[in-house]
Amino acid sequence: MDAVSRSAAGPDTDPPRLLVRWLGRRPYLPVWRAMQAFTDGRDAATVDELWLLEHDPVFTLGQAGKPEHVLAAGDIPVIPVDRGGQVTYHGPGQLVAYPLIDLRRLGLGVKALVDRIEQAIIDTCAGFGIAAFRKDGAPGVYTADGAKIAALGLRVRRGCGFHGLAFNVAMDLEPYARINPCGYAGQPVTTLLDCGGPSDLRLVAERLVPHLSRQLGLQTEWHDDPPEPR
Repeated sequence: MDAVSRSAAGPDTDPPRLLVRWLGRRPYLPVWRAMQAFTDGRDAATVDELWLLEHDPVFTLGQAGKPEHVLAAGDIPVIPVDRGGQVTYHGPGQLVAYPLIDLRRLGLGVKALVDRIEQAIIDTCAGFGIAAFRKDGAPGVYTADGAKIAALGLRVRRGCGFHGLAFNVAMDLEPYARINPCGYAGQPVTTLLDCGGPSDLRLVAERLVPHLSRQLGLQTEWHDDPPEPR
């Protein structure tokens, strides 16, 4: 067990479990409602979960989001949501990962959670030979030329986190021209494929999950099925 895992699980115990669910392509709204229901219905014994999927095209506007950052949504719906941050885009070819975790149980604060998610993405990019970095004051992950390859938006309720990360794998980037991504006018965006990486979302997910689980100190179990209704 590495140092990250020991810090979360203790020196003489196995890491807590993380159920990983591959959900495929889903519309945004039902998944958001399911995340809320999962978080509101969980208790101290609930096993943490990680939902992996891609969404139908949608713009989401975080709690700090300003409508003027949506320049011309066109035929893509805009949904105000309860995560932090500004406006972002989700669509086919983007890997979305929602870590539904008990931060209190893991002894993590929000800043530490953000740092560890970013590091997991950076390590995943490195595995494909792509250098990626953090940027001070602008959560997410960026390539060497300053283009954003992954966005973060989180919410913590009763000590438990939901929402998560959006990793641009192999997607049409045109919708980003309709917004100021994450509130930054002219922010360039890119994809893993454009940087020389793969286009297969499942492959990228399988590379990302071990890095996330290591950073969070959790032991993963894959389940290719939807979350149980609540």
